[in-house]
Amino acid sequence: MSQTKSARMPPMLPREFKFGCATSAYQVEGATAEDGRGPCIWDPFLHDPSARHSGDNADVACDHYHRLSEDIAIMKQLGLSAYRFSISWSRILPQGEGEINEAGLAFYARLADELLAAGIEPFATLYHWDLPLALEKKYGGWLSRDVCRAFAHYAKIVVQRLGDRIKNWATFNEPEVIIAGYVSRGMAPALDRPDLGFHVGHNLLLAHGLAVREIRAIRPDVAVGIVLNFNVIDPADKSAACALRARDRFVRAYSWHLDGLLDGEYSPEVLAILNAKVPPLPSYPQARGRRKWILAGDMELICEKIDFMGINYYTRFVVDAAGNNVEEPGHERTQMGWQIHPFGLATLLEELNRLYKMPPVYITENGAALNDTVESGQIHDARRAQFILDHLDVLACLTATTTVDVRGYFVWSLMDNLEWPLGFAKTFGIVHVDRQNNLRRTIKDSGHAYARYIAQHKAASGK
Repeated sequence: MSQTKSARMPPMLPREFKFGCATSAYQVEGATAEDGRGPCIWDPFLHDPSARHSGDNADVACDHYHRLSEDIAIMKQLGLSAYRFSISWSRILPQGEGEINEAGLAFYARLADELLAAGIEPFATLYHWDLPLALEKKYGGWLSRDVCRAFAHYAKIVVQRLGDRIKNWATFNEPEVIIAGYVSRGMAPALDRPDLGFHVGHNLLLAHGLAVREIRAIRPDVAVGIVLNFNVIDPADKSAACALRARDRFVRAYSWHLDGLLDGEYSPEVLAILNAKVPPLPSYPQARGRRKWILAGDMELICEKIDFMGINYYTRFVVDAAGNNVEEPGHERTQMGWQIHPFGLATLLEELNRLYKMPPVYITENGAALNDTVESGQIHDARRAQFILDHLDVLACLTATTTVDVRGYFVWSLMDNLEWPLGFAKTFGIVHVDRQNNLRRTIKDSGHAYARYIAQHKAASGK
């Protein structure tokens, strides 16, 4: 692809295409002990010196809670037409259930109001990994159906109060990563139980369905969906063994969510696990004596009709006949060790469109953790700019030549933020946050390149 992206336009993206950036509450807000917010599972995890993390925490994060207006002014300067953010459950319901914290609702009402005043459409995610700690302690977190019901109640409260101004709602962000907190030690709550992955995942999808029903009942005028993460998984060679391993990896990580959400049934491999005797669980009363995980009516709830699918795409994996990742030479990689592979986005979307009856799609996250160069107050990151523009080119070609219905693209992330256990060292933002200088914000070269692209699209489409 050409190196002079800002000087020309690829095939046109749709006229009403949304250009946005994304963040999540825990990664940017800070103010973890202010205005009645209750703790979430990440607070003790990141303050525990024995846990696997960088030593950074979210007590201040990017201080978005106090700098909301400043950050929206930057979004407006970039020309964004949409902003995707998440809502902190424990800021609304400090115990996860029970008494409502009005100050928490007021913060998100102000966020929505200021976004709309700036001409930016709010896209809200109800859950981006930050379960109220009280629910983990009381019920065992996402191993309990009580938490599924609590989530649906929380969704009802938030959409009832904010649905007059926020018209796009996602229930969950990346169930696969939420599951990681239960099957490993690297993410909160760090349960380290590999045998429980599908059980947690089923409950997440069940909670999604319960929430969709609640939202539809109170605000039938809003759009509701879910955000899933996908990476391309290719076999290392043309052997049947490699192809089988690649398929198995994709099913176990990704496609079983779509099977439930869009088809209302799981694959035989997943059913065999979920229909087996429930593994021994952490001790909490609601789990004792359970023998079945899928109950009557579950799948009907899970496949409640959705208005859109959010897709997060970052990288491509290549696996050998043993299921191990293969390090192919000649591919650039990010700070995360992820292969840069823009054309994988088209491969993924075309394959999903072939296998499923997909709803409209938003690319809800796409970005790269890459090194920046600071020079005379400017932040140079040409490779990140190229990354973003290459993926936009892929989407433009895809929407111009196929029936894939992609309606928007959100860069991850608006600003450098807390990359969960990895801390602040992994920089994804198109806006630099100077942690040595009062969290000063500076738009990077990538942000300026994205702004130029958005302006060119606006001019070319006559908007």
